[in-house]
Amino acid sequence: MKLIFAGTPAFAVEPLQKLHSAFGVSAVLTRPDRPQGRKGILTPPPVKQAALELGIPVLQPESLKRDPSVLLQAGGALLVTCAYGQILTQEVLDMYPLGVWNVHASLLPAYRGAAPIPRVIMDGCRETGITIMKTNIGLDTGDIFLQEKCPVYDEDTQESLSSRLSSLGAELIVKAVRRILEHDVTLTPQGEGGFTCKKVVRTQVDFAKSAREVSCLIRGLSPAPLAFGICHNHTLNFYFAHEEKTESSAPFGTVLSASPKGGLVIKCGEGAVRVVEVQPSGGKRMSVRDFLNGNKLREGMRFDQPVL
Repeated sequence: MKLIFAGTPAFAVEPLQKLHSAFGVSAVLTRPDRPQGRKGILTPPPVKQAALELGIPVLQPESLKRDPSVLLQAGGALLVTCAYGQILTQEVLDMYPLGVWNVHASLLPAYRGAAPIPRVIMDGCRETGITIMKTNIGLDTGDIFLQEKCPVYDEDTQESLSSRLSSLGAELIVKAVRRILEHDVTLTPQGEGGFTCKKVVRTQVDFAKSAREVSCLIRGLSPAPLAFGICHNHTLNFYFAHEEKTESSAPFGTVLSASPKGGLVIKCGEGAVRVVEVQPSGGKRMSVRDFLNGNKLREGMRFDQPVL
């Protein structure tokens, strides 16, 4: 059985590694190298780096829709996709006698689309999971093969939840491929309902919302694209914050504490958030304790409201 793997970000690395260990992956399909950082250094995606370390040939077409011939040349009986980043055409789906199977980071039909991991945190969900789905030409609408749940903790960021889901996805796709090879497959249509989540973008915090909502937004967008606030013309990116009770009657957005000893506490519409990690404009990521040594943020200052 010749297996082809398609994936791009770090989330897809462990599934690739586990599949290669269990079955051997013949070729890896990933997105082209892109400029990264302020200097625009051309950087390979994480899956390419992992594939090269494993000695697997790598294919990087700009668009499979325009040129699927690269897959015809690679051959293969089964294709596994995991956060690849391109919609597959029916022509591509028809190339694989054993099907095309996707590792998706949600409990479908909920959270279809490009950003299921940050969205479940931003929405305050307590549970998510992995779905192994037989791919069709829709956007994450194919029939469900396997699912497994995963808790979402109050301490989770997009980064930590993604790491756990990647490990779970790796275990589940190996189990799925074994059953596919044994012809032990029962599919369940997704049916009606469900919804598609949009790509996340850098977002200014609205402190008029509850501490729970603010904390979920900050954690869901960490470590990228990040939530931020503006206070006295200074922009501050937030990496982590948790909810905190307060008796203060100060307006939302007010800085209740801004000292190395007391930390950074900001009033919300309901409750407050204690910010733990930040990045000042033009600076580096750091602990709040380090940031509050010598900065101009003071108790009583107020963060701006987002401009609608």
